[in-house]
Amino acid sequence: MERIPIQIKRLENNPDLPLPAYETEGSSGMDIRAAVEKPAVLNPGEVKLIPAGFAMSIPSGYEAQIRPRSGLALRNGIGMVNSPGTIDSDYRGEISVIMINWGRSPFTINRGDRIAQMIIGKVYRADIIDSGSLDSTRRGSGGFGHSGIE
Repeated sequence: MERIPIQIKRLENNPDLPLPAYETEGSSGMDIRAAVEKPAVLNPGEVKLIPAGFAMSIPSGYEAQIRPRSGLALRNGIGMVNSPGTIDSDYRGEISVIMINWGRSPFTINRGDRIAQMIIGKVYRADIIDSGSLDSTRRGSGGFGHSGIE
């Protein structure tokens, strides 16, 4: 498995929390923890920006994707509005998570709670070619639901 170095800088609101880490040997994502100063309540339908307390330097050619945690989604209806969130290699600000409560009950986020996961991935740049025609496929221009429900 390829490994790349990611420099992480703790911010003033995070002198004590664990940095992103893989919880198991087979984990694809590193857990990100909430760096809230006091408990943050997410009411049903509410969106809040939750700080993670760190910034990072991602090498050129890579990105970080911030994704919701499946357990929070299943048990509490907690997700992310922009899932996955993309962190570009040239961003140096604080990592934060845009969380939403799709559930029916208020949900409290406490300092140190695992709120999201971060995946590091390779980025490929596309060369856009302005073309008057495209190759044909069996599907053609069939859009949403085109293949039906079985």
